[in-house]
Amino acid sequence: MTKTTTLTALVADLGGTNTRVALTDGGIVRTETIKRFRNAEHPDLLSVLRAYMADQTVVPDAACVAMAGPVRDGVGELTNLSWTVDRASVAEATGAKTVAVLNDLQAQGHALDHLKPDVLQTILPGQKAGDHAARLVIGVGTGMNAAAVYRLDERTLVPPSEAGHVSLPAQNSDELRLLDWIAQKHGTPGFEDVLSGRGFERVYEWLSDEAGVDAPLDAGGIMQAVNDGSSQIAEDAARMFIRMMGRAAGNLALVHLPFGGIYLIGGVARHFAPHLERLGFREAFYDKGRFSEFMEQFPVHLVDDDYAALTGSAAHLMELMG
Repeated sequence: MTKTTTLTALVADLGGTNTRVALTDGGIVRTETIKRFRNAEHPDLLSVLRAYMADQTVVPDAACVAMAGPVRDGVGELTNLSWTVDRASVAEATGAKTVAVLNDLQAQGHALDHLKPDVLQTILPGQKAGDHAARLVIGVGTGMNAAAVYRLDERTLVPPSEAGHVSLPAQNSDELRLLDWIAQKHGTPGFEDVLSGRGFERVYEWLSDEAGVDAPLDAGGIMQAVNDGSSQIAEDAARMFIRMMGRAAGNLALVHLPFGGIYLIGGVARHFAPHLERLGFREAFYDKGRFSEFMEQFPVHLVDDDYAALTGSAAHLMELMG
């Protein structure tokens, strides 16, 4: 392999099931270099990165891994897979001199300034804010998490978070019954126990239990029933899910005050997009008592970009390297 004269980085988006790896030209992801690897076919990330680099003819100057799990001091552990990632092993596999390891929501936060307008769908208009106003990314997919995004001079700061495991609040008798049901079957309920693919299945199962109906479906089947109107229980499950998502987003908005906007990401969030207005996201988001009018300041957008974590990883490296 040879070293290139232009700045090249390797970026990886490490999930519980798949890992996507790509090369960049500066902060731009080269989409033709993106490759997807099934984690089940590899013992660790080191193996994935070595397999990717075996087909490359350049040594990257820098590398960044965005992973679905908590990261501390450059070491991360996947939440849904027993893999540990650290800067030293990434450097060994890639040859990169500058290496970063981020939580995947941090990478999504670093991507915000680089998203194209056509990947954004506005859910709530909110009000305009200054260029340095805080923003918030909320991911709803296989798991759930959130990360605040701040601009300090010319740098982007995205503190790590594990918001998906905060205890899930309840605001009415229906939600209390759901929380009690989850607690009995799965232990103390956190946001992720409802606001995720498996969480959606749990809401549907709870409603089926209450109705005395035995009609098990996975998340895809439930969503199909919502889309074609074939199941009232599926419709009620979607309404409960969206209401809880709106309430969680509203709670996080009051914690972080993201006047620059809230950005919903993740495959599950995208599947619910056609139903957010119809099934009550707006009402649940604004339902904050005497602060209801205050909530109208926050814009809410849906992001439809599968490569945002890769873009954010590249952007983070460019800031690190000046």
